[in-house]
Amino acid sequence: MILLKVQNYWPNIYAPINSSEEWKKLLADPEKQWRMGYSARTLATSWLAADGFSPEISALFENSGFPAFQSVTPLIIIPEHKVPLPPRSGHPSQNDLFVLAKATDGNLISITVEGKVSESFDRTLGEWMKSATQGKITRLSFLAEKLCLPEKIPDQIRYQLLHRLASGVIEAERFSTRYAMMVIHSFSQSDEWYSDFEAFLSLYGTCARTGELVHLYDIGDISVFAGWVRGDPQYLTV
Repeated sequence: MILLKVQNYWPNIYAPINSSEEWKKLLADPEKQWRMGYSARTLATSWLAADGFSPEISALFENSGFPAFQSVTPLIIIPEHKVPLPPRSGHPSQNDLFVLAKATDGNLISITVEGKVSESFDRTLGEWMKSATQGKITRLSFLAEKLCLPEKIPDQIRYQLLHRLASGVIEAERFSTRYAMMVIHSFSQSDEWYSDFEAFLSLYGTCARTGELVHLYDIGDISVFAGWVRGDPQYLTV
């Protein structure tokens, strides 16, 4: 079931989506972002057509080699899901999708999904920290803790990847899930910007290929994963 927030005044109240127009209204800049061939519209069209997991997402789990993910069931799917990060006066992490799912072993999974076509992962950490306010220093320290990384993260790492994965961990803690993961759902058939994803995985001494799910680390009772899948190109022109 794909859900949307009823109003921003009640962030924990949700209602089912009945059309792509309702999804569009959730975007930070609907008129700019909702364009054919761009990630917001392409991702929405793909997930609405699937009414659950698309074949490439299901294959990511089934071919992972992890017994717990051989049959993953989505329970709720929330577009443009905002996860607050400290300091609260700053911007939250606005995830393209948040999915609460059930694993084969009966445990819950917190999944953040980032949709891409040709768009980059925005600024590098070095660019984001160019004007290092106290708020940014506080946020980076928090992210490093959630991601089990040293506070001195290489400048070339994309900031967006840091807070997207951290969002999955934060929601895993909130919903008491056993697993947390970040999935990049890219509709670029040449895997544009994949090198940035590779650089991020290298922080954990691991690497992956398109369609592979990798274990990154454990934090408390939560096992954290990441993966990249290539979406169906038919949705680029819908």
